[in-house]
Amino acid sequence: MEGFGDYIVYVDESGDHSLHSINPDYPVFVLAFCLIHKESYLNQVVPQVQSLKFRYFGHDMVVLHEAEIRKSRGPFNILLNAQVREQFIADLSNIIEQAPFTLVASCIMKEAFVRRRGTDGNPYHVAMEFGLERVYMELQQLGQRGRPTHVVFEQRGLQEDTALELEFRRIMDQSRLEGLGDTLDIVLANKKTNSAGLQLADMVARPIGRYLLDPDQPNRAFDTLQGKFRRDTRNQIGGWGLKVYP
Repeated sequence: MEGFGDYIVYVDESGDHSLHSINPDYPVFVLAFCLIHKESYLNQVVPQVQSLKFRYFGHDMVVLHEAEIRKSRGPFNILLNAQVREQFIADLSNIIEQAPFTLVASCIMKEAFVRRRGTDGNPYHVAMEFGLERVYMELQQLGQRGRPTHVVFEQRGLQEDTALELEFRRIMDQSRLEGLGDTLDIVLANKKTNSAGLQLADMVARPIGRYLLDPDQPNRAFDTLQGKFRRDTRNQIGGWGLKVYP
C-alpha cells in the first residue's frame, strides 16, 4: 500500500514507572525512541541481528533482552564463558554502532519527580509526550509530515496498554504541534514478537539510565550511543535528543 512514511519508530523502556516504590539502585525511568529509515532497517539492521543469532545460537528464535544478556540468563547462559561474552558484546555493540538510527530519550529522575509533582503523575506518560513530540519534529525535518509513521511499543498488560493508547491519542489530539496527529500512529506489539527494532530499542535504554545516575562511571554502551542522539544546530542533545525531567 502506498502512502506510508519512509520511517518507523521503535520504543522501549528501562526501569519501572512506579512512584510509590522507588528502587534506590535505579531511581530512574527511561523511555527510548529509535527512529530509522525502513530501507536501512530491512537491508541492514534485520540481517545483521539475524546473523548474530544464527552465529551464537544456531537459530533466530532467540529474543534479545538487555536484562537477560546482562545477567547471562536463559539462552544467554553461553555468556557465562568470558571469551564468548566478550565477543558477543563486541558483535552486538558493532551492530548498534553501525545502525543508522536517530535516538530520542525521555528520562524521569523519579525522586525529584515526586518532590516536584507528587505520586499522582505517570512518568511513562510524561516521558512519552516529550519523546513523541521530538520524534515528530525530526520527521518534519525529514519531509515526513503527514505521512503515516508507526510508533511501535511493547505490550505490558491489558490495563496498561489501554491507558497507554488513550494517552497516545490524547497527545495526538491536544498537542500544539500542527500535523502531529496526522503523522504518528501507535502499534502495540506482543512481548514475544521477535522484532529486531524492539530489541534494538531494548539495548539502548538502560545505558542511558546508568549514565544519568553515574556519568563518571565507564559506560561503553552509552559511549556507542553518543552519536545517535538527535541534536540541534550547535550539536547539543539537551532538550532535542535527551530530556531529563525535572
